[in-house]
Amino acid sequence: MGSPDLPNTPARLVVDVDTGIDDALALLYLLASPDADIAAVLCTAGNVPVDQVTANTLAVLEMCGRSDIEVAVGAQVPLVAPLMTTEDTHGPLGVGYAELPPASRAPSARSAAEAWVELTRTHPGELTGLVTGPMTNLALAIRMDPDLPRRLRRLVIMGGCFNHPGNTTPTSEWNVAVDPEAAREVFDAFSGLPDSQRPIVCPLDVTETIEMHAVHVARIAEAAESLPAEVLSPDDPRGLRSRASNMVVRHLSDSLRFYMEFHRDQNLGFLAHVHDPFAAAVALGTIQYTTKPATVDVELEGRLTRGTTIADWAGMWGREPNADIVTGTRPEAFFEHFVARVGAFARNLKLPFSNN
Repeated sequence: MGSPDLPNTPARLVVDVDTGIDDALALLYLLASPDADIAAVLCTAGNVPVDQVTANTLAVLEMCGRSDIEVAVGAQVPLVAPLMTTEDTHGPLGVGYAELPPASRAPSARSAAEAWVELTRTHPGELTGLVTGPMTNLALAIRMDPDLPRRLRRLVIMGGCFNHPGNTTPTSEWNVAVDPEAAREVFDAFSGLPDSQRPIVCPLDVTETIEMHAVHVARIAEAAESLPAEVLSPDDPRGLRSRASNMVVRHLSDSLRFYMEFHRDQNLGFLAHVHDPFAAAVALGTIQYTTKPATVDVELEGRLTRGTTIADWAGMWGREPNADIVTGTRPEAFFEHFVARVGAFARNLKLPFSNN
C-alpha cells in the first residue's frame, strides 16, 4: 500500500475548515503533530455559519496554546446556492456538547481568499492545502488568482463520494453538496497540472471506514493520564457530560458523544465517522493509503443528483486526470497513530483551563 509524494518531514499547511466536530478533531491532531507547521487556518460557512466556525476555530487553537496561528474569516455563503448548515449533526454551536471558553483574540484582518492568494505567493511550492469544508474560499481565491493551484505543493480535499452512497443526498457528500459550483471550479482549476500536483481527494468511500468508537476515546484519555476513566456508552443518558480532569479530553469526549448519538440515531451504531482527521493525516503523509487517478467533475443541474461528484476512471471523457482519489487505507493503523499522538499531546499540554 503506497502513498503519493507528500512530506513526512515538517509540512507547511494552509487549512480551510468549517469547524465542525471532525474539523476540530483534525485541528487537534495537526496541533499534536510535530510534522505539521500550520501557516493559517481559514474559515468558511458549512457545518455552522462562518462566524461560529471562526469562534470554534479560535477557541480550539487557544485551548491548545496556539494563539499564534492566523485565523482568517472566509465566505459567509456559497457561490450560488443558499447556505445550508447541519447543526443536527454537529450541535447548535458546531462542536457537539463541548463548551470551550471563548478565545481572547480576534481573527485576521484579511479574508480567507486573500490569505490563500498571499500565502501561496509568499511561499510558492512550499504549502500543502488541506480543505475539510466546502471549497468556497479556495474557489474565490482562484478567481482572484488563477495561477494559485500551480503554487501549491499539493492539495488534499475531504469531499465527494464515488462508488458509495452520499451522506447529504443519496448521491452527494456534504462538503460538495453545500457548494457544488465551488467544487467544480476547484477541480477544473487543477486540470492540466503535473501528476505530482493533482489534488488528493479523500471521499466518503474511505472516510466512512474511519469509525471512531468509545474505546478510542477511552484510550486517548488513558494516554493523557486523565481521570476518571473516560467511558462513553450507548446506555448513558443522552447529553451526559464528561468529568475528565484534562480539558482536551473533556472537549473531545463531549464533542464525540454528540456525534456518536447522531450516528446511532441514523442507525449507523454508536460511533463517529471522523472524516477530517484522516484527511489531515493524508496531508501530513503519516499514514499509508492507496489512490487511483481520475477525472472528477461535479453535477450542477440534476434535479436528483446536484452536488454529485463523478469520476471518469477510464478516460471516457478524453480529459486528463485532475485528481488522485483515495481508494483504501488501514483504519486500525490510523487509529493507533491518532490515539497515541493526541493522547500524548493532551498529557503534555499545560492547559490554563484544566483541572490538572
